[in-house]
Amino acid sequence: MIKIGIIGGAGYTAGELLRILLNHPEADIRFVHSSSHAGHPVCEVHGGLMGETDMCFADRVDLDEIDVLFMCSGHGKSSAYWAENALPDHLKVIDLAQDYRDESCGYVYGLPEWQRERIRGARLLANPGCFATAIQLALLPMAHAGLLSDDVQVTAVTGSTGAGVKPSATTHFSWRSDNISIYKAFTHQHLLEIHRTLHTLQPSFEGKVNFLPMRGDFARGILAAAYMKTSLDEQEAVEMYKSYYADAAFTFVTDRSVDLKQVTNTNKALLHVEKHDDLLLVVSVIDNLLKGASGQAVQNMNLMLGLEENAGLRLKPNAF
Repeated sequence: MIKIGIIGGAGYTAGELLRILLNHPEADIRFVHSSSHAGHPVCEVHGGLMGETDMCFADRVDLDEIDVLFMCSGHGKSSAYWAENALPDHLKVIDLAQDYRDESCGYVYGLPEWQRERIRGARLLANPGCFATAIQLALLPMAHAGLLSDDVQVTAVTGSTGAGVKPSATTHFSWRSDNISIYKAFTHQHLLEIHRTLHTLQPSFEGKVNFLPMRGDFARGILAAAYMKTSLDEQEAVEMYKSYYADAAFTFVTDRSVDLKQVTNTNKALLHVEKHDDLLLVVSVIDNLLKGASGQAVQNMNLMLGLEENAGLRLKPNAF
C-alpha cells in the first residue's frame, strides 16, 4: 500500500482527493493536515465523506512515514512550507498549487497527455491549473504538429468551485445565480503555463493566446472554446486530434458536440473539433476539480508509482 499524506486538507481539492483516495485500491491515507480544523473529524468539513471515514484533521505531520505528499494549500504556501521544512530524499511530492509549474526546483509539469514519460520518472510534480488543462488539451495536437501560425482565441467558463472554498463577493449563491461575468480578461495566471507549454512544443510559435475567462452559474466544470486559423480541412484536423490522443487514458475526441454533464464527477476530458471557413474550433470540457485538479493529481501519482493509470479513477459522470 502507498502511504499518503495531505497538507491543506480543508479545501475543495483536498476533499475531492480524499474521496478518490479512500476508494483507491493502493492508497493508505496516514494524515490530513489542517491548521484551522485540527482535531475535528474530516467529515465535518467534507460532508460528502460522512460514513466513508472517521479520520480527524491532524495539526502535525510526519513526512518520514509516508511515500507521497499531496500539497493542497493555496498558491504561494508550498514554497513557503519547503523554506521551513526539509524534504526527505524518499518522498514524492505532488503540488496542486502554482508555485512550481514553471518546473523550477526540479519539479516536472504534470500534464500526462504531454509529458507522460517524464512523469513516470518524476519525484517532484507540479499539477497543472484547471483552465490550463482544458485549454492546453485543446491546443496540444496543433502545437505538436507545428501548426500554430497566428494568435489563438479562447473563451472559457468555469463553475464557482474554481474560486476555492472561501466565499467571496463573486462566489456566493445569490450573486452567481442567474448570472455570468468576465474576469481577468487576457491576464489570467494560467496563461503563463499555457504559453510555456506551447513554446516548448512549437518554438516557432510567436502568437498569443487571447483568453477570456468567465464565471458561470454552476458549481463545477469548465467548457473552453478555442479557435485559430489553419489550412487543415476538418477531416485532417479530426484525424490529427484522434491520433494524438489515441493512447490517452482520459482524453477523448468525439464527433458529437460536448457538454459539461458528460465529464463532471470524472477525470475525463472530451474534445470536439470542427472547421468554419479558415477557422478551426476546438471545444474542450473537463471537471475543474478532477481532471483540472485532484483527479489529474491521482493520475500523476499512478504514473509516478508505476500503477495502472486509471486506478481509483473509474468514475461515473453526472449525466442527468
